[in-house]
Amino acid sequence: MKIGVIGSGSWGTAIAKILTDNGQNINWWFRSPQTIDQLIARRHNPHYLPSVHFDITSLTLSSEAESVIKDSEVIILVTPSAYITDLLEPLPSAIFQGKKIVSAIKGIVPGCNYLLNDYLKEKFHFSLTDYFTLLGPCHAEEVAAEKLSYLTVSGVDVDATTEIAENFKTPYLRVLHNTDVYGVQYAAVLKNIYAVGAGIAHGLEYGDNFLSVLIANSADEMAGFLRRTGKKSPQVGTIIHQPRPASAEQDITNYAASVYLGDLLVTCYSLFSRNRTFGNMIGKGYSVKSAQLEMNMVAEGYNASKCMNAINHKVGAEMPIAETIYKILWEKLPAAEGFNGIEAELL
Repeated sequence: MKIGVIGSGSWGTAIAKILTDNGQNINWWFRSPQTIDQLIARRHNPHYLPSVHFDITSLTLSSEAESVIKDSEVIILVTPSAYITDLLEPLPSAIFQGKKIVSAIKGIVPGCNYLLNDYLKEKFHFSLTDYFTLLGPCHAEEVAAEKLSYLTVSGVDVDATTEIAENFKTPYLRVLHNTDVYGVQYAAVLKNIYAVGAGIAHGLEYGDNFLSVLIANSADEMAGFLRRTGKKSPQVGTIIHQPRPASAEQDITNYAASVYLGDLLVTCYSLFSRNRTFGNMIGKGYSVKSAQLEMNMVAEGYNASKCMNAINHKVGAEMPIAETIYKILWEKLPAAEGFNGIEAELL
């Protein structure tokens, strides 16, 4: 299958490495033609993961998203969620007909507060059966260093999901798959919000003991949200070893699996986590704007906190930690005051 990668940040570059390591020739979209010229000259992305060198003969590079999509059977979307509508809105309505889309986006589409599959259904009449997700825990920097990592591919079509997952298996990657398309996406969005909170706590000079309790309560909060959205049994610490029929996986979530609890833990603790870094700066007194300028990278948890706050008004889950993080980031609640309130909520 011919694969197109839409996105050239650190995670997009890591995905391109994984695929080309597996012998895939890929179509790869870059926003900037100048960056394409630099990659061709230097054999690496000049802005992200410069240690990763590419065989240029395995890459077809373009700054035209429409041409990359037309020339690919499987399109991997790996741009920040805040910019996804700017990319997709100008495209022809039938452009994804006959294609498969793999989302590596860990965010909510702003404005409509949709998961990407629901946005694609409304805008492009795209079927859920041709939609898949590619989620962690898997930091791009560790992929670049070929440290053992785990990915989960999710899709409702089990055979197609398995086939897509095969393209990402390498000696340094273990690839799992499930059918919980909605649950894995919501978990990926929420873990970024909680990682911002973990960073804020660090910036406020809370210790590891508090942080462990904060993350444990965040895990429980996430599980509660998933239960309210239809997952029958996401329980913290419950490990399900026995395989189940695919139909059952729609209702039962192995919450201890890497794509749920594992991704939450690494995003909250890792120094590679941009959401944790962003939160740490907020805790130290940076404004949101100054923290964003300093990082020069997108922390998905910022926009996600606003989107999930709106979504949860409909879902009605108890989420005091996520709500407090939203108020700190969007309503200018002082971080120290917000975390004084969180202290009273933790169990």
